[in-house]
Amino acid sequence: MLSTAAPLDTAFFEDLRAREFARLDRRGIAYLDFAASGLHAESQALAYAHLLADGVFGNPHSEHQPSRDSMAAIDAARAALLAATGLSADDYAVCFTANTSAAIKLVAEAWPFGPRRGLVLSQDNHNSVNGIREYARAAGAPVTVLPLGADLRLDSAEARLAALPDGDGGLLAFPAQSNFSGVKHPLRLIAAAKAKGHDVLVDAAGLSPGGCAALAAWPADFIALSFYKLFGLPTGVGALIARHDALARLRRPWFAGGTVDFVSVELDRHQLQAGAEGFHDGTPNFLGIAAVPSGFALLRALDPHRIGRRLNALAEDLLARLRGLVHAGGAPMVQLYGPADLDARGATITFNLLTPAGMPVPFAAVERRAADGGMAIRGGCFCNPGASEAAFGFRGTEVARCLAATKDDFSVARFARCMGPDRPVGALRISLGYPTIAADLDRAIDLIQSFAADRAAA
Repeated sequence: MLSTAAPLDTAFFEDLRAREFARLDRRGIAYLDFAASGLHAESQALAYAHLLADGVFGNPHSEHQPSRDSMAAIDAARAALLAATGLSADDYAVCFTANTSAAIKLVAEAWPFGPRRGLVLSQDNHNSVNGIREYARAAGAPVTVLPLGADLRLDSAEARLAALPDGDGGLLAFPAQSNFSGVKHPLRLIAAAKAKGHDVLVDAAGLSPGGCAALAAWPADFIALSFYKLFGLPTGVGALIARHDALARLRRPWFAGGTVDFVSVELDRHQLQAGAEGFHDGTPNFLGIAAVPSGFALLRALDPHRIGRRLNALAEDLLARLRGLVHAGGAPMVQLYGPADLDARGATITFNLLTPAGMPVPFAAVERRAADGGMAIRGGCFCNPGASEAAFGFRGTEVARCLAATKDDFSVARFARCMGPDRPVGALRISLGYPTIAADLDRAIDLIQSFAADRAAA
């Protein structure tokens, strides 16, 4: 049950669950993997079905009415995104992509890296951001990593940025909210990097609906996100929000379809369209993009700030309950990673189960039991090796030894055996969303306690 300190929105969100997400309870599913994907509301699906049944949408690169209707849908989605983030079309362009990874790649492949234009990454990054280093290294650019502290927050990041050698500017890339620990990294890093002449790419895929508005307060050059993370539908559509001046500094390494003003094969010459249109990878997913405005309409109706308060209350309750779980002898049942409170953290909670002797229970065993019981939680490292290495206390030498020992036939199981039974090589993640209710948290706690019950009966 939620604590008495929680905001009195329980009835509102339980009614929302019954109206818009009743399929969860009909199917007996406790969905606790919102960091991986949001869930669409029933009203979104119905609105989208009506849009498709009633509309005639054509390729937006044509000039007929169905093409114009597609362009109108794209313009409406662009306006809805900028309104939700509080950013102005006078300052920012929106490039629609397949997902956050594709948005990041647009920047990575086109940013002017060089020996004096390096890349700065936070240790806490999704692999979609870590992959930028391959473009940087190919251009001979230095790569710097800002480390994490014991609580998985960035360690003196502003001072480390200020201490970097002067060059011709660089690119800083970091997540607004960690997909591993839920830590909200300070957006003031943007100003610190700009003071060094750097451009800044913010991975906003982990932000909750209430967090998107915070992006307006800090002039990031590039912001990448996926819509299914926010409201489930559509999948296969993301966006790069880019300052006009920053977009003009990119050098697109190829062209396709309607992204050009002209192409001459005989003259071996082309000219990209100006602005965002020159950065689309061919024809945008216009039918998927048409579903975006109804998602933002749902968030407006729910009120992103109300959602934020609700997620904080749920996360506070779950953290307190996890901290309170102990074995019969008093040993903790759970190892939490990241902050133990809600100070600058979101509703993403990562942990491992412990035996009474303090040994980690294999995360895959917990994940399997959860799935068998109709619970959707995530196990592993969540495509975030840097935060994982910091959380598990990995050292480069031991990781190198085990990677070398398993490289010809790598598997997580073989790697885990090499690292030893006292070292976790993955974790469990519970991430909350606005469809989450208290009963879902009860099921999560019951799952954890079932492992202690197994040992007591053994």
